[in-house]
Amino acid sequence: MLSTPKGMRLAIGVFGRRNVGKSSLVNALVGQDVSIVSPYAGTTTDPVEKSMELAPLGPVTLIDTAGIDDDGDLGRQRIARTEAALGRTDLGLVVVDGAGIGPDEEKLFADLNDKETPVVVVFNKADVDAPRPADIARLQEAGLPYVAVSAATGSGIPKLREAILAAAPETGFEAPYLLGDLIHPGALVVLVVPIDLGAPKGRLILPQVMAIRDILDADASSLVVKERELGETLASLGRRPDLVVCDSQVVLKAAADTPDDVPLTTFSILMARHKGDLVAFARGAAAIDHLKPGARVLVAEACSHHSMADDIGRVKIPRWLRQYAGGDIEFEQAAGRDFPEDLSPYSLIVQCGGCMVNRKQVLLRQRRAAEQGVPMTNYGVTISRVQGVLPRALQVFPAALEAFEAARRGG
Repeated sequence: MLSTPKGMRLAIGVFGRRNVGKSSLVNALVGQDVSIVSPYAGTTTDPVEKSMELAPLGPVTLIDTAGIDDDGDLGRQRIARTEAALGRTDLGLVVVDGAGIGPDEEKLFADLNDKETPVVVVFNKADVDAPRPADIARLQEAGLPYVAVSAATGSGIPKLREAILAAAPETGFEAPYLLGDLIHPGALVVLVVPIDLGAPKGRLILPQVMAIRDILDADASSLVVKERELGETLASLGRRPDLVVCDSQVVLKAAADTPDDVPLTTFSILMARHKGDLVAFARGAAAIDHLKPGARVLVAEACSHHSMADDIGRVKIPRWLRQYAGGDIEFEQAAGRDFPEDLSPYSLIVQCGGCMVNRKQVLLRQRRAAEQGVPMTNYGVTISRVQGVLPRALQVFPAALEAFEAARRGG
């Protein structure tokens, strides 16, 4: 469905040198002119994304990128954008023309392999030049699938679709449960949804909608209340709820109003598991206890948005962490797809909920932080920690709670 959020679509990146026909290939797959095509090298500058349905995979996003062999100062910036797209790609199409496979393609193979991203090699312009036997032998030896196509004539496109289906990672487009695996048919889940400046007018935010859908899919029931009504609602229920899920910003009040024998967690903690590695996020939260005045903290937002007066990532979390550390902390923001290569200057990274990106992109950020030895957590885990209720909010996830406690003990 075209209404499927981008972060839940299989991301198919199209890579290659300039003028190998990447944009033409994207247009052929989509069936319409979504990318500008010209005979001049370097026509595509920034990555172009197009959402489409690719049966039976379902909703996907095609990412048309600039040539990996671009040159000059501007070209290096284009290459950097292309390399950044590798990190949010679930399946890579490496496009080759009659010149065959060279150092640029080999680098793409290596980069995609390093990110554990499956690859399909596309020999474009096959109506003009057939693939070289040496290249076919090289791919067969490496076990890399390949298809010969002509984006200009459309020949080979059906076979390319089949190759994409065969190579697509099983988990690339099937996101894990949000909370459906925590409940049973007939369960009752109370959702605590505050209506404040951050709430979109006339609708709920994505994690709240996803939770309601997951509950329905599990043949369970949901009851939605604001934080002020939670205590009274729980007291008036004729049964004990099986789970309470609240917005992170009201977790302290929700924890106080919810009986200790009722499991409680937050939407953001659910998203931390849904979009990334919750165990690693919980382990990273232990670093909050060791923040000292003067430390540098990176707040990583996965989307660009207008900052509000009391913005969660730019105002509230910095304020809470400064209070928790007992002094001033230096904060830096990385918005959208920007994420520093060198993370060593930071004592902690706080990632947003990741609503607008796919799971792989968040996991790659976590892996990069782990490789550089920098603790990384997320908004919801951070808020629960500074509010003093993280162990309570993690009780429904024993492995994450154990990782947090072990990291605290280890200092």
